[in-house]
Amino acid sequence: MKPERAFVAERQLAQHCPELLQSKDAAPVQLMPALSRLGDGAARTLSNALAQLTAGEPPLVRSKAPRECTMAELSRDIAPLAANSLLTAGAPDMPVLASLDAEAVLRMVDRAFGGRGEAPSPLPSAFPLSAELMVSRLEGVVVTALGQALGMTVSPLRRDGCIVQLAPFADDEQVGVITLEVDDPGRSPWKVTVAFPQSVMIKLLGDGEPKAPKPARSGRIDPMGETFGPVPLTISAVLVDMRIGFAELSKLQPGQILPVAVARSVPLKVGDKTIAHGTIGALDDRVAVQITQAF
Repeated sequence: MKPERAFVAERQLAQHCPELLQSKDAAPVQLMPALSRLGDGAARTLSNALAQLTAGEPPLVRSKAPRECTMAELSRDIAPLAANSLLTAGAPDMPVLASLDAEAVLRMVDRAFGGRGEAPSPLPSAFPLSAELMVSRLEGVVVTALGQALGMTVSPLRRDGCIVQLAPFADDEQVGVITLEVDDPGRSPWKVTVAFPQSVMIKLLGDGEPKAPKPARSGRIDPMGETFGPVPLTISAVLVDMRIGFAELSKLQPGQILPVAVARSVPLKVGDKTIAHGTIGALDDRVAVQITQAF
């Protein structure tokens, strides 16, 4: 049946504003201020963590204004040699990139070997073997600082001195970048660069704030119980602890012999904490450590 006249709406149809139509996950206005607040928190925790590493006064750490760019643009800003680490924040699908200046790493290596804290010039194309332990310790410091700032567990996945070889994210991936500048008395400041893919930023900061730390449980933790019992820990047996000048170290060649004396009492460590002592022996044709003292 054909109507005799056209129907006219009694009132204007409802129109929603762009803010209501926009996906809640996007939160474009909130991400940069939230990333800035995260950078300030990471700067404070990194300062304290570095003081524990160097056994000195906490260095001044400043968080510069965050920025957004593609991974390809960030890769061009990172030097050919840097301590690059791919981390996870809370879950395997939450990757985070952390990059430390190579010159700062080599300065710390020189100090650790009794030097004045000078890096070779020009910088090498790859980290020497002597720097691997320092890279690992600095990675642990950054992991601790980020974990405290985010209020969640941050874990290392892999690292590489070349950002291209590490290939943490696709070149066209949009990332939010925090730059933490660390004062080094008598030297030029060095920086720690932390980058979050946009999808990770939305999950971490989508409500405008980093996740708050969970309150500590009261009572003594049972190391044999669930949650803690299955956690794997890396134990290091320190067979030799020797000091050698950086100049001599840089001249090491394959086949060169360094005379060392293995201590009778070998410390067993988890990270920097000594948990036991033992003596070196053999068991079933394998080197073994017999525990003589546990703490």
